[in-house]
Amino acid sequence: MADSLPSHASVVVIGGGIMGCSTLYHLAKMGVTDAVLVERNALTSGTTWHSAAQVRALRHSRNLTQMIQYSVDLYSQLEKETGQSVGWIQKGSLSIATNPGRLAHIQRQEALAHAYGIDATSISAAEAKERWPMMNHEDVLGAVWSPDDGRVSPSDVCAALVKGAKSLGAKIFEQTGVTGILTENGKVVGVETNKGTIMCDAIALCAGLWSREVGAMAGAEVPALACEHFYLLTKPIEGINGNMPTLSDHDNHLYMRDDSGGLLVGCFEPMGKPIAPGVLNETFEFGLLPEDWDHFEPMMMNALHRLPSLETAEVKMLLNGPESFTPDGTFMLGETAETKGLFLGCGMNSVGMASGGGAGMNLAHLIVEGRTAYDLSEADAKRFAPIFNSVEHLMARAPEILGTHYDIAYPGKQLKTARNLRSLPLDKEYRAANAHMGQFYGWERPLYFGKTSEPELKFERPDWFENVQQEVMAAHQDAAIFDASPFGKIEVEGPDAEAFMRHVCAGQMGRAPGSVIYSALLNDRGTFESDVTAQRLTDTHYRLFVGTNAIKRDITWLKRNATGFNVSLSDSTEKFAILGLMGPNAAKYATQCGAQGLDEIAYFKHAEATLAGKSVRAARMSYVGEAGWEITCDAADVNDIFAALTAAGAKPAGMFAQSSMRIEKGFCAMGHELDGDVTPIGAGLDFATRKSGGFIGAEALEKARADGATCHVISLTLDDVDAVPLGHEPIYFGGKIIGQTSSCAFGYRVGKPIALGHSDVTLEDGARVQIDIARTMYDATVTIGPLFDPTGARMKV
Repeated sequence: MADSLPSHASVVVIGGGIMGCSTLYHLAKMGVTDAVLVERNALTSGTTWHSAAQVRALRHSRNLTQMIQYSVDLYSQLEKETGQSVGWIQKGSLSIATNPGRLAHIQRQEALAHAYGIDATSISAAEAKERWPMMNHEDVLGAVWSPDDGRVSPSDVCAALVKGAKSLGAKIFEQTGVTGILTENGKVVGVETNKGTIMCDAIALCAGLWSREVGAMAGAEVPALACEHFYLLTKPIEGINGNMPTLSDHDNHLYMRDDSGGLLVGCFEPMGKPIAPGVLNETFEFGLLPEDWDHFEPMMMNALHRLPSLETAEVKMLLNGPESFTPDGTFMLGETAETKGLFLGCGMNSVGMASGGGAGMNLAHLIVEGRTAYDLSEADAKRFAPIFNSVEHLMARAPEILGTHYDIAYPGKQLKTARNLRSLPLDKEYRAANAHMGQFYGWERPLYFGKTSEPELKFERPDWFENVQQEVMAAHQDAAIFDASPFGKIEVEGPDAEAFMRHVCAGQMGRAPGSVIYSALLNDRGTFESDVTAQRLTDTHYRLFVGTNAIKRDITWLKRNATGFNVSLSDSTEKFAILGLMGPNAAKYATQCGAQGLDEIAYFKHAEATLAGKSVRAARMSYVGEAGWEITCDAADVNDIFAALTAAGAKPAGMFAQSSMRIEKGFCAMGHELDGDVTPIGAGLDFATRKSGGFIGAEALEKARADGATCHVISLTLDDVDAVPLGHEPIYFGGKIIGQTSSCAFGYRVGKPIALGHSDVTLEDGARVQIDIARTMYDATVTIGPLFDPTGARMKV
């Protein structure tokens, strides 16, 4: 290791586990040869050293899967590059199912694997027994076999990464604890340690269990918390000869594999044990927590059922090692909103070894190139509401996240802990109407109304099917109220408001006050950072509406691109409420509520008006394909407006109804059809971009047009009314996978299951394709454009 700290480094990596070592290696590979890693104790001494180190490629999205596939390739290549073995053992993985829901879940995963080019095959219980002879298979219904999965040696992988990084000039300092982070004007400029100060341009925070505390040194929110994680190790057992596949019995919360001739039996129990901040202090080096047999006993009973030979096995130890978890179970990778130049690579949720190679590469790519190698917005460090950084909420949520690691991915599933953190102004009214609530960015939002009992989660037609049908039909035949109050609202004000908006937005931002403008926010590659709906209030004032989960990310991005413009940006999300009044009787009910001015507003225009005696701003537009207005009012006035509208006859409708209607209309949404890998051309939204340029990403977009880029978003109608697509299902054409679904629902106005999807090939309107849902093929018809009211006539009545 290096002897003395340099006075300056381009990047300082904090933390010497898998994420820190991988990030340092990739920084050096990308030419940042003066990068420095500082580790408080010794390399791998936090979570990494005791990792079970399973590397299973399949994840719920293409890019997370691609990231782990990169890890596998990297670990193999490292041995050739450095001469350091990484202990790669490729014996595959076996996932078993003991109930119909789990069987459907793993079969959906198998279908997904085929879309991502991963080898996975359904096998019978008897075939599973052949691959794991020690297993009791009497209650097993089926299994999926993935031959390319494996495991590595954590310390050897890190040793290889370190060797490779040092050979390129990077330096590593162990026994070097961070005592402070220096910032100027909201940007990092240096790292203080117990051995001196290193000035720097950027910091990669990869401190694992201690990331929240280190982030706080820079004034940044890092919502992650440690939980106890258990696995049992036995002495050698008869019947284990060499290495075996990893056996996943997720119905019993278990994973099992061989270890030094014995067994390793680990668990993600339904509710874990949180570790309060401060318990794991600077002395926790290669440390473990006390054995807790009382807590592990239910999992032990499950293990004895699955592996009867455990009954006579000699226990070596019950290992209790801490792992860090985030509020949603996905790691954090990206620059923080609070502090520029502080990049997170932490909160790995017990998949650090599998993810570390690819995640470190992407973090280095982000620091050097300003972007990840491919869209990883689902892991963006800015996706959490500030309220989730509270210790109280993390202590409640993290143990549940540990337990959900092996959950069945039922549609509509909601977390149970850390709920009711943020209430809508109409929360009491919605609960009185028996709303079933879901949590989004901390807000409790109605998913559907009229719930009479807790719904049973399943992959078949959901319990709320008729409830949602009634809400859609209310909007289609009468009038419905959709609450969009949690949408982020950003005020852009100042002499340079128009010039700034033309710089950051690809849309027609120069339209006169009174206009509503849809626009993409693009990066320099011409792909989506976000999308907004803007209302131009005056020559010097725009109000932007962004996705509920996007407010922190979007306002940060806008502020960081505002240099040189005389504008101010502020978050007004909680000041205003928004109600979408939609349906053929919307105007009738508004009139009954004393509306003045609403009927004079043209399509995609907005104006001040009066409704139920309250001042409102109404925008003539629709996200659901029916005529109406999005009505913005002071949050304090929305209760009276809602009471008047419902008394007149309008019905409240939830997010499930809104999603169904959006998909019928072919409206693309961020995180589904739109992300950092997609251009407006590819999403069929090039009509809403300025061809004159002058905005971020314009040159890349012009090049894509010149290169012949085309739209690849398609609408799909499934023949079978009982099919239940959920999203990410492979689309087959001519016997080959040509794309995936992105948003799915039942289309109540068209009477069939529907989907939006991406196609890698050009399909004609009316083309016939198949959709793989849990390894059953369902016939579907392609539509180029909306499935419902393709001309948009109903919205403009």
